[in-house]
Amino acid sequence: MKDLKYLAAYSIPLATIVGLFLKGNWAFFTPVFAFIIIPVFELLLPVKTENLSAKEVTSKLKNPLFDALLYLNLPLVYGVVGWFLWSLTWFEYSTTELVGLTISVGIAVGGNGINVAHELGHRNTRFEKTLAKILLIPALYMHFYVEHNYGHHLNAATAEDPASARYNQTVYSFWFTSMFRQYVSAWNIQLKLLKRAEKSFFSLQNDMLYYTIIQLLYLGVITYFFGVFVAAIAIGIGVTSAILLETINYIEHYGLSRNKTKSGRYERVSEVHSWNSNHVMGRVILYELTRHSDHHYKSAKKYQVLDYHDVSPQMPFGYPTSMLLALVPPLWFKIMNKRIPVEMKPTS
Repeated sequence: MKDLKYLAAYSIPLATIVGLFLKGNWAFFTPVFAFIIIPVFELLLPVKTENLSAKEVTSKLKNPLFDALLYLNLPLVYGVVGWFLWSLTWFEYSTTELVGLTISVGIAVGGNGINVAHELGHRNTRFEKTLAKILLIPALYMHFYVEHNYGHHLNAATAEDPASARYNQTVYSFWFTSMFRQYVSAWNIQLKLLKRAEKSFFSLQNDMLYYTIIQLLYLGVITYFFGVFVAAIAIGIGVTSAILLETINYIEHYGLSRNKTKSGRYERVSEVHSWNSNHVMGRVILYELTRHSDHHYKSAKKYQVLDYHDVSPQMPFGYPTSMLLALVPPLWFKIMNKRIPVEMKPTS
């Protein structure tokens, strides 16, 4: 029964469905649930640091339930997005409802779309990698697959990584620098891969090219069947989900840095280069993303068996609460800067 705790991850899209049904002020139920109700639960529930035994790890890796829980997010995410976009053609929402539901659906796409795509994108099977790419389409963030797997995991906690926030950088600045630099980085990585494989720009191996085509087709189909206004809402959903992702990126590596060795290369990524959180609610809602230190240490590890490491820098709150704090930079800096290891802080 303990394994069913990850059903709680469906609470975000379910909150969005509630908003779609009830409308009115309920249109904002998802952000209220994600950034008020969940943080309250994080404060009330215990922090659990224990790791699984070798026997438990073997058992959980063999249990198909954990993969099935991820796969079910595909129809759930597309169902929520499709329902909202279709409803725009026959229901007259108020401006307030439109704003609330666009944000709500965007949070569902970010939490259960991009986050699950992140997990599946590290898997070894073509089926799971394909699911990851499909889940990134409503977010209009397919380049994340290339940059995250071939860039971020190599460059995390260095100046070369767009997705690692610098010491005293605000989350608002980070949204712009990370989004822009990650997209450029994804193209640079793709072009290098093509050159290495001696393939042309128009090769079928140019993933970035067909990602662009797929996303344009996605918006084109929406425009054709539902109109330009609905396509604009779809873009709003994508932007919201991207901001959610980048806020998570911000808190995951904020202020942490890897030193250079005598050879001029950066030291290997270890458990000390990501912020960790063991707050139960955030852990299950985000499929253990909050045990980010172990994920970077061993990126192929499945979410249900990620470990806690004593040496990892610990966040005082769970990820949802920390994301909220990041929106108030002076408070964020006051709480987090003193937790950054002294050797990682800039000297000037």
